[in-house]
Amino acid sequence: MQFDPETVRAFEHAGWQQSAAAYDATFAHATMPFVEALLDTGGVTVGTALLDLCCGTGVVTGAATARGARAIGYDFSPAMLNEARQRHPQLRFDEGDAEELPYADRSFDAVVSNFGVHHVPRPEKALAEAFRVLRPRGRVAATTWAEPAQNIAWRLLFDAIRKHGDANAAKTPSSGGNLGTIEATSRLLRQAGFTDVRAEPVHREWRVREPREIIASLARGTVRTAALIAAQPAAAVSAIEAAVARAAAEYRRGDGYAVPIVAILASGTRA
Repeated sequence: MQFDPETVRAFEHAGWQQSAAAYDATFAHATMPFVEALLDTGGVTVGTALLDLCCGTGVVTGAATARGARAIGYDFSPAMLNEARQRHPQLRFDEGDAEELPYADRSFDAVVSNFGVHHVPRPEKALAEAFRVLRPRGRVAATTWAEPAQNIAWRLLFDAIRKHGDANAAKTPSSGGNLGTIEATSRLLRQAGFTDVRAEPVHREWRVREPREIIASLARGTVRTAALIAAQPAAAVSAIEAAVARAAAEYRRGDGYAVPIVAILASGTRA
């Protein structure tokens, strides 16, 4: 399918509107372990004027505020922002497009995004906007998921779908590009004008009580993977769940499971 930014935007918007209410109870448990590393890399501390780009339910905005930052959360999903405002009624959350920020030039000391940039149809535009609104020596930091081959949770699911379901069942629009590598994220930051660009893998664990929570979280708290799960033939679902459970056995820890997950944490400075 040919890439069309408006089609991608509409697809992502509809998906996050649907996932918002369930996000914190499901997929947020996979993204939250990266928050502190993201804020550290962004240099977020007391008094930092921070923009949390693609803020979702406001997890990072809240964590930054707890550090003493003056944080604003920004997202294009009204449903996500509704969840954020309910959880953090004292904080500011603005609605809009990451490719066209409403803020003046040089408004922020730092811009961070926790697994948000790769959902923007044209991530290069979002990063260019981040550069514009940063002050000199301001920092940008963003996490994206490493490729599925490096992320056990996705690999467990995708392997099961390939064996028992239909890996091509979901008719999702082409994305704006693969940001799951150090090279790709570094290149986009440099193209946006950032210097001192760095990118590295960050390893964490996604803790679940049972393997089916992985599938349920991806089905209820994501967009593209959720579409793939929803498109599976009904007759294949039980076999997919059973295959994931068998493959996840090696990650059993005590009364639950600790599944390895990997993000690319990229950063840069506006000179």
